[in-house]
Amino acid sequence: MSTTRDEIRQQPAAIERTLKSEWRQAEKLRKHFQQHTPSFIVLAARGTSDNAAQFGRYLLEITTGIPVSLAAPSVSTLYRSRLHLQNAAVVAISQSGESTDTNIVLEHAKASGAFTIGITNESESALARLAEHSFLVRAGKEKSVAATKTYTGQVLCFYLLAYALGAPIKLESLQQLAESTAAALKLEDEILNRAERYCFMRHAVCVGRGLNYSNSLEFALKLMETCYVVAERFSSADLLHGPIAMLEASFPAFVLCPSGVTWKPMCELLEKLHSIGAESLLITDRSNKAARAVAGQTGEPLTIPASLLHKGPLPDEVYTPIPYVIPAQLFAASLAEVKRLNPDRPRTLNKVTQTL
Repeated sequence: MSTTRDEIRQQPAAIERTLKSEWRQAEKLRKHFQQHTPSFIVLAARGTSDNAAQFGRYLLEITTGIPVSLAAPSVSTLYRSRLHLQNAAVVAISQSGESTDTNIVLEHAKASGAFTIGITNESESALARLAEHSFLVRAGKEKSVAATKTYTGQVLCFYLLAYALGAPIKLESLQQLAESTAAALKLEDEILNRAERYCFMRHAVCVGRGLNYSNSLEFALKLMETCYVVAERFSSADLLHGPIAMLEASFPAFVLCPSGVTWKPMCELLEKLHSIGAESLLITDRSNKAARAVAGQTGEPLTIPASLLHKGPLPDEVYTPIPYVIPAQLFAASLAEVKRLNPDRPRTLNKVTQTL
């Protein structure tokens, strides 16, 4: 068994630990923001952490109404331009906490008067020391080069940050994430069997929308770095705005299909993919019965054996991103094994990448 697969299995426990340890930090930060609400938020990250930041952008804007942007680290590291970040909260996300460029962004932000926050798996890292407030991902040491449990830990920390900023996030709802993640892990054997069909896949598209757009980015990244598949990643809207022209019969398309407001536009995309004859594989859960209804056109979906429909003031699919990335991670790990590649040690990659 690969280390990657083992670390994928560790995620329910890691989520429980992180939530138990960091909820108090979220409460503390909530009191700070009640007195000092930022006018805008900037997120700085690279790689998998940048995909988590994409989720954070959607979650924070949807649930708090505060504008969020993604930093371009080169503005600080290469062009040496200083941004005016007064009244801003700047969040750096890094698994190792040693990403040179994101730490420079945070350092410059702090000097300009921004309130700085770090999200990292390493309590003794440069990032944890630099930030005024840190959320620690309690995932334990991640040995595989391909990040899995630290990604879901970072996503969880964004729920905590949203709560701190006043979003109606409930502790009870977050406590259920470990259970829904464990439910998604029950697909492991099915995914391993189905991955064999894609053994000779060279190209693919991964598609999400809204809160699950980040998972389409992460799914594609995992396929690229562990399976050496050229995987493009899109929102369904962006795919329809031109790139769909490259798709043809039997072209693999992996589509994230939760219930909620994104399901209708996903249906429009699925109809288009069916007309092309693309090889579509859906990831969904039991609450989206309509996804099972289209199975005759797209093939049997990967269905998480839990109902993830949320009822309340937040969007229906607000708590789906963590369990929905589990089948994607398992698929990439399984495909790598089918192709007799080592997902733990992808060629030319190191665990910590430092760039300027």
